[in-house]
Amino acid sequence: MKKTWIVLTLGTVLLTACSAPSAANGPSASPADPIPSATPVPSPEPPADPTPEPVPEAPAIAYRMKDNYALTPLDPDGNKKMVLLTFDDGPKDKEMIESMLDTLDKHEAKAIFFVNGYRIKQNPELLQLIHDRGQIIGNHSWDHIDLKNESKETIDQQIEDVQKIVAEMVGSAPKFFRPPFGSANDYVKEKVKEEGALFMTWSNGSLDWDASAKNKPEVVIQNVLDQLHPGSNILMHELPWTVEALDTLLDKLEEEGYGFIDPRTIETDSP
Repeated sequence: MKKTWIVLTLGTVLLTACSAPSAANGPSASPADPIPSATPVPSPEPPADPTPEPVPEAPAIAYRMKDNYALTPLDPDGNKKMVLLTFDDGPKDKEMIESMLDTLDKHEAKAIFFVNGYRIKQNPELLQLIHDRGQIIGNHSWDHIDLKNESKETIDQQIEDVQKIVAEMVGSAPKFFRPPFGSANDYVKEKVKEEGALFMTWSNGSLDWDASAKNKPEVVIQNVLDQLHPGSNILMHELPWTVEALDTLLDKLEEEGYGFIDPRTIETDSP
């Protein structure tokens, strides 16, 4: 009897050991238990389209150019004590251009930068800089040559190539054209009009290009003031002494009661 009890007890122990979960393998799930599913992760929603930047409205046309290339208001009661600032023969040098742009910003002034095509090829980033800083780009021919006695084919190329490269780089072609040396013929004027641009020379020359003004910013300032008149179309260049003179010149113009014409307000489809 005792022997039989020992055998039964040993069998019970073995059965219990075989049915107990292994400590090494951790608890085992019954085949009948459902397999827990992973919590579904929601798909990220596509980012909302950014609100487009409002496109600033172009300023209203308020000035037209006279026969002497000075500017006058369309409204007879408009402000006549205004001047147009222009700079020829660039873009050349980043330091000079940045200084000019900073000065224009300080005085809340806009200007036309009449550029040459070959200089754009040399310094494309400077053309972009002028545009990005909100200033206006004008066409000054590709090679800065006297167009007056050139063939029609040469004139076409000198004007068209600048229109094209500027449009490719900043998105729109120049609306203003100034011939090098102020020298042109009837065909040049016809071609400029065909390109949708306004032909102009100037009515107030700073003479900053002349040897008498070299390294003399005070001479540049005085030359402009000596010729100052309502609607002055002021010719300047990208030159170190002009850059140095610019802030003081604009101060003096403001002291005389003059403001600065935004070139975008000039009528460009004049007959």
